[in-house]
Amino acid sequence: MNGNLADISIQFVKGVGPARKKLFANLEVESVEDLLYLFPRRYEDRRNMIPIAQVQTGEWQSIAGTVRSFSERKTWHTKKQVTEVLLDDGSGVIVCVWFNQPYLKNYFHSGKKVVCYGRVDRYKNRLQMISPEYEVIESEEDEQLNLQRIVPVYPLTRGITQRYLRKVMKSCLDKYGDQLRDELPAPLRRRLGLDEIRGCITQIHYPDDPERQEAAIKRVSFEEFYFFQVSIILRRMSIKQKEGVAHKVSDAFSLRFCDAFPFELTRAQKKVIRDVKEDMGQPVPMLRLLQGDVGSGKTVVALYGCLAAVDGGHQAAFMAPTEILARQHYENICRFVADGPFQDVSVELLSSSLKKKDRDEVLQRIADGQAGIVVGTHALITEDVTFQDLSYVVIDEQHKFGVRQRALLSEKGNNPDVLIMTATPIPRTLCITLYGDLDVSVINEIPPGRGTVETQHYTHEEADKVYDLVRRRIREGRQAYVVYPIIEESEKLDLKAAQDMFRKFKTSLFKDQRIALIHGKMKQDETEVIMRDF
Repeated sequence: MNGNLADISIQFVKGVGPARKKLFANLEVESVEDLLYLFPRRYEDRRNMIPIAQVQTGEWQSIAGTVRSFSERKTWHTKKQVTEVLLDDGSGVIVCVWFNQPYLKNYFHSGKKVVCYGRVDRYKNRLQMISPEYEVIESEEDEQLNLQRIVPVYPLTRGITQRYLRKVMKSCLDKYGDQLRDELPAPLRRRLGLDEIRGCITQIHYPDDPERQEAAIKRVSFEEFYFFQVSIILRRMSIKQKEGVAHKVSDAFSLRFCDAFPFELTRAQKKVIRDVKEDMGQPVPMLRLLQGDVGSGKTVVALYGCLAAVDGGHQAAFMAPTEILARQHYENICRFVADGPFQDVSVELLSSSLKKKDRDEVLQRIADGQAGIVVGTHALITEDVTFQDLSYVVIDEQHKFGVRQRALLSEKGNNPDVLIMTATPIPRTLCITLYGDLDVSVINEIPPGRGTVETQHYTHEEADKVYDLVRRRIREGRQAYVVYPIIEESEKLDLKAAQDMFRKFKTSLFKDQRIALIHGKMKQDETEVIMRDF
């Protein structure tokens, strides 16, 4: 954006200084540029304030008035401190109420002008606002910045008020606004009729009217998306400039692979396999996202690439987010290669639970190339893992891994082809695929015989209905599993914990059923027994 403004500390803006600089850090504002790009979260149109006598109950509205009275009391049942301020604007009065904020007495002095924003209600035949946002107008300068105009409302942190932040923003714009530089190419700005950035930033913070403010937001948003897309294109170009492994995957191999299954692959699976085959044949690295629901057969596609790499004399790595999932992949791959045309493929499992002797043996087989396919967890990216010739990487449930973790696995080879699988796309994934950093394939059909997945939504109040449904399914000879977001009860998180609910299920809700608990802190042999019994 604006390099010189990014180098100027916010402490040099009038009204900030070293002490308040620390407060702004809580808003991720450290430079002048950061401050100028700290945009309002909403706006209040105070050009024509609604008279108190004309406010509508049930609506969120802004009002301005003069403090006529201030009182404090405690509720008799909860002992909460209640602060009540009576505001009068000449047309009527309204009571503003706050709870447990004794410091308010330092601000609401009789005769002070105050602006409040909140929901208007009627209680005991009087108008009131409960816990409204408020601003005390201290001076004529405050009135010019905070009244009779469209006023920005910023995100705040402790120690910073709206009134103070607007004042600092005005000082910053006055001193540094002229140094804002347009980063968009001038011919592009002229062709699209884009306003200069200086005027747009000013309109965002102090708009003349809603239309110009909205146009300014769109102008800045366009610039952000423009450079975001440029960065994506450059990243993609850098990938395509790398020299990868051009795998020679024959049609005979593809036929041999598909015929090894006792069922017909779906059209979607065959389509993605063709995509992967074409990518693997290129001299540049593949970077492809494979998206599909659980049970759609993504692993079959991943296995195709792994075996194609091994067939060409290379190695493949398959990284899963948990040891349970890694072991499932390992066992499924082992079963597949045990019977059929791929019996000579060596498959290894590398996880943190391996004993040192076993781990050392696996590491040696990986290093000398004996291991064709290596399935594992984060253990694959530790420093002591060395591949002889890694040319193909599969990453399952990609959102469970950070960008750096995925890069570390790729760095184990010489620009290997990478297939990323996910059943749950996340916003970052959507951004990357929409704007071209990844090639994307979709498996949009389920193999025959697997049935369809039915999703039903229940509220917490309907939990008994869910438990009744589970009991009926169990009586039919079916099974059920319940997933909770945390293992143990947490003081910081208001979430149900697996251990607590396990005890509740075992002692009351499902006490006549066989129930087991499994989580990531258990020993590997314990989880294996439970998974086998299930």
